[in-house]
Amino acid sequence: MSHEAPNLDFEGSTPYEDYVKADVLTHLQHTLSDDPGEMVFLVTTQVMELWFTVIVHEWETAARALREDRTQVATDALKRSVRELEALNASWTPLAGLTPAQFNSYRSALGEGSGFQSAMYRRLEFLLGDKSASMLVPHRGAPRVHAELEKALHEPSLYDEVVRLLARRGYDIPDAVLQRDVTRKYEAAPEVEAAWTAVYSGDQNGELARLGEALTDVAELVWRWRNDHLVATRRAMGSKTGTGGSAGVAWLEKRARNNVFPELWTARSYV
Repeated sequence: MSHEAPNLDFEGSTPYEDYVKADVLTHLQHTLSDDPGEMVFLVTTQVMELWFTVIVHEWETAARALREDRTQVATDALKRSVRELEALNASWTPLAGLTPAQFNSYRSALGEGSGFQSAMYRRLEFLLGDKSASMLVPHRGAPRVHAELEKALHEPSLYDEVVRLLARRGYDIPDAVLQRDVTRKYEAAPEVEAAWTAVYSGDQNGELARLGEALTDVAELVWRWRNDHLVATRRAMGSKTGTGGSAGVAWLEKRARNNVFPELWTARSYV
């Protein structure tokens, strides 16, 4: 039996480093306080940003596939994002037990920094249909980021593409919904609720029902993300004003009450 040793001699960096850029990733941590707990906060936040990036990629893949009537491709991308959302949500674990004293020991290092300023998270929310032009304002000083967000603002959301697919499949979706201003927050429509009621009252193994369940899995995990964020923040800082002047817990409580893909939830009462 051959026991060949791995190749250890490379010119320059290793192929692993060339692909993963680990040296870049592991030297992006520049803490601003002397508190040893700041490192886990910083790394966890950076990991969240990476998961946002992956999930945005999956949802953009799904939206593009829906435009092209490739429903299975879209469903597969959504299912991958479910596993990725589970990993994202698990990122709260290292921070979930922070006491106020622990968080306050390095909170001042954040200055006016706040998670709601995350451009990649904003793209994620835009894909869910939660649009707001005002959320571009914090990024005016970063031209590339601002341009990417502006593009996402003016594109149909993932759910807009889902609703358009329902219309192409023969469900009665009014023009007011199909031609809505996609730069504005999606608002639930009774006709979309009726379409999902019909989908779920029909073939449960059909492609639209499978798509609906994949979307529901996504919506549930987004809701869990928001609630985990709320609980972690409430535990670490109570009801104080959040970093960056946000309303903190009060703002997160409001966010946690919002359903993603609302008609998918309300339609279940009529099946």
